[in-house]
Amino acid sequence: MKRAAWLLAGAAALALALSGCAQVGYLAQAAGGQLDLMVRQRPLDAVLSDPATPPETRRKLQLVRDARTFAVTELGLPDHGSFLKYVDVGRPYVVWNVFTAPEFSTRLGTSCFPVAGCVAYRGYFAEADAQAYAQAQRAAGQDVSVGGVSAYSTLGYLKDPVLSTMLASPDTTLIRTVIHELAHPSLYLPGDTVFNESYATTVEEEGLRRWLAAHGTPELREQDRVLRARAEAFQGLLLETRAQLEALYAQSLSTETMRARKAGILADLHTQYAALRDSWGGYAGYDAWFARGVNNAALGSVAAYATLVPDFQALLARVGGDLNAFTREAKACSSRPSEERAACLRGTP
Repeated sequence: MKRAAWLLAGAAALALALSGCAQVGYLAQAAGGQLDLMVRQRPLDAVLSDPATPPETRRKLQLVRDARTFAVTELGLPDHGSFLKYVDVGRPYVVWNVFTAPEFSTRLGTSCFPVAGCVAYRGYFAEADAQAYAQAQRAAGQDVSVGGVSAYSTLGYLKDPVLSTMLASPDTTLIRTVIHELAHPSLYLPGDTVFNESYATTVEEEGLRRWLAAHGTPELREQDRVLRARAEAFQGLLLETRAQLEALYAQSLSTETMRARKAGILADLHTQYAALRDSWGGYAGYDAWFARGVNNAALGSVAAYATLVPDFQALLARVGGDLNAFTREAKACSSRPSEERAACLRGTP
């Protein structure tokens, strides 16, 4: 076993020793899943030169390499050695994230771990494990959402490989993923998922804009325009529904009335999504999201990636698009109390 794998195993053992019994199984599967990826990864050069590598896989891997180089050299993101190796994961997703929320709140439940701090989800390398945890949370009365993930970041502690699960995405989405995951080690605030994801999403947006300006073809620009327009419309619909639910939950109503009105709001969401899909000519790319079940947890998970993006974008504009200055200022805001961070990003007292 490689030295890095031994280090990870040792870190996992320490984490287990420091955690309560309820966390042992979870951390063990996380360490085992990570070790499995590390043992099976291959140097990117070897995969690219291997005649058995399918042409489309080779093309996508070369795109990842180019995007990585651009992110490090042109965007100034830290080079921790990630995305220089490749793993064929052998399943549709590398992990499955489980989000939970109370029946009458869109605030996501959190789980706390060594290094990562408190995060608003639990990730499992086996779908069956994710579904088992989800079922236990449903039995406890929680709203639950389970979704597959194609990539994640170990925040620079390990050299993350390129995953086969990433390559199923359209080219512009793949570039976005590379930039997003490389951004996380630049700024990570333990315990604040919304801050972390909104920061990485803002870097992703700006990074892709610069990539397209430097290397984009008309076809890629059009692909991104269409995908971004759909994503913004879909996200706007979900955030509006979340806002309606939060307004509902703030009222003093009986449980029966609250449940009935919640169901009505969610039914309206389905109707509005059907109309939105029709306006896209029947594009069904978000059907799988709805198939997982729409509830507080699902809506809260979307908000985690979007809530502070406008505030981060305002900060980026104030520093004239200088990403290094942007990250420095964002780090300064991250040191403020949680209730002051958004105002700090906006530059207001």
